[in-house]
Amino acid sequence: MALTVAIQMDPVEKIDIGGSSDFALALEAQNRGHGLLYYGPRDLTFRDGKVTAHVRPLNLRAVKGDHFALGDPFVYDLSSADVVLMRQDPPFDMAYITATHILERIHPKTLVVNNPAEVRNAPEKLFVTEFADFIPPTLITSDLREIRSFRDEHKDIILKPLYGNGGAGVFRVKQDDENFGSIMEMFTQFYREPVIVQRYLPEVRKGDKRIILVDGEFVGAINRVPASGEARSNMHVGGRPEATDLTAREKAICAAIGPELKKRGLIFTGIDVIGDYMTEINVTSPTGIQEVKRFGGADIAALVWDAIESKRK
Repeated sequence: MALTVAIQMDPVEKIDIGGSSDFALALEAQNRGHGLLYYGPRDLTFRDGKVTAHVRPLNLRAVKGDHFALGDPFVYDLSSADVVLMRQDPPFDMAYITATHILERIHPKTLVVNNPAEVRNAPEKLFVTEFADFIPPTLITSDLREIRSFRDEHKDIILKPLYGNGGAGVFRVKQDDENFGSIMEMFTQFYREPVIVQRYLPEVRKGDKRIILVDGEFVGAINRVPASGEARSNMHVGGRPEATDLTAREKAICAAIGPELKKRGLIFTGIDVIGDYMTEINVTSPTGIQEVKRFGGADIAALVWDAIESKRK
């Protein structure tokens, strides 16, 4: 079953083919005989009831420094595609939200992965609060008085932009940290949205586990250990990946959230777990599938395409 697959993603020339989940997913699609069309979020257009994009045929190869070739651009009616992969990275801002509104016009006739309406309704640091039994003490507010009170109670906290990604703008603030006022001024200056505040979890020194689910089912995990002197475990800021297994608590988390992910049409998702607590549910452009495979785990790109092809049938 050959499909036409349009991929809405960040610049293909900049991706790291050894770590990019986008590359792994696209290469798996190509290897299955599916045709690839590439475009960026700014190439997307809604006009007279039609959703189009300036696309270019894409051919991939696993050769570092020479990993892609693009054909000539043309305007393409995305409702003619079988699948659209929405894979550009956040921030989850109004541009991102607008793209979900536009792509919703063609879904599910064209299968958009993940379901754009549910991506819009499941911001990663907000969606997780629907599973209160599995998250650490959490505060979402712009009120400095509430944040001070939360810090007084928990002594050691993490401050994050509510719609950020990749560990950007994440601060650990202890009770006696004299930089607290300056950090809050920075958040107020650069972000209109509330911040999310969580109790610091010292278990992060042992790793922040990325657990991947496909169509609501657990398929693999990787542990990400922060670098020395770093509170963030994201691999692009120095986190070290290592093989891991699920604990009983993590299995319970997957069992609790899996049916909801499947119901919402969130085919490819990744959750972050520190110790006994889930801190995020990633639905926009989850990563980690190459690392899982590298440590002897499942070929998650193949499992994602198995799920997509099953739905297209």
